[in-house]
Amino acid sequence: MTIDLFAGLPVREYVAAAAWYERFFGAPPAFVPHDTEAVWEVAEHRYVYILESPERAGHGLHTFFVSDLDAVVDGLSARGIEPTKRETYDNGVRKITYHDPDGNELGYGGGPLEADA
Repeated sequence: MTIDLFAGLPVREYVAAAAWYERFFGAPPAFVPHDTEAVWEVAEHRYVYILESPERAGHGLHTFFVSDLDAVVDGLSARGIEPTKRETYDNGVRKITYHDPDGNELGYGGGPLEADA
């Protein structure tokens, strides 16, 4: 069985949000279902979409756990997007949090840094 995941984020104004998310994901949307929705494939069968919905904007909360957190953070910085928060939990797991212009929260998590040998 294959399951596709579509995780949505409501935004106030589609055009401005789409431009920000294109920078955030480093690519144009995988597809645009209609004039106020865009979809990015973040991994096989896993999608994040934005949808113009001003009354619900800013309440999204998504976290992606990645194998190379530093590379993701460096790529976002190179595209002009900086984190709003950096955390390291007691077990060494790291989380870097970003907020879109509407206040939706997108986090990237990664495993503990490897100790130097």
